[in-house]
Amino acid sequence: MKTEIATNRKARHDFTITETFEAGIALKGTEVKSIRAGNINIRDAYARVENTDIFLYGCDIQPYEAASHTQHEAKAPRKLLLHRKEINKLRIYTEIKGAVIVALRAYWKNSRVKIELGVGKGKAHKDRREDLKKRVQDREADREMSRFNRG
Repeated sequence: MKTEIATNRKARHDFTITETFEAGIALKGTEVKSIRAGNINIRDAYARVENTDIFLYGCDIQPYEAASHTQHEAKAPRKLLLHRKEINKLRIYTEIKGAVIVALRAYWKNSRVKIELGVGKGKAHKDRREDLKKRVQDREADREMSRFNRG
């Protein structure tokens, strides 16, 4: 059972994603409750490999309002949980010039929060424009096909 929590629609627009990884995320209790309430934003979230660990930066989890005395920091770096082989693979990808690890979406999987990471390179302005043109052409072709099939 996978339930979508948040998506980063900007990531596929700004980056060419070559490979994706599923990662767990180490959270505190108030962070989980805040995510259940829908107070998460991964629009500017990216991951970075540091030594033998990988951390998620820019993930905004708003404080849980009903918390008692302990509260979490909204934009704190959070540790991602991956197998050693996957971390080494990500380290190799990031050594390539221009490659980044961005958070694509957050979702529930068996009552645990998972983050889908994408490895990609930034698109040039020209590439973005070509993607928009292709999307418009595909949409028009689909429209014509449905119009032809109807009549």
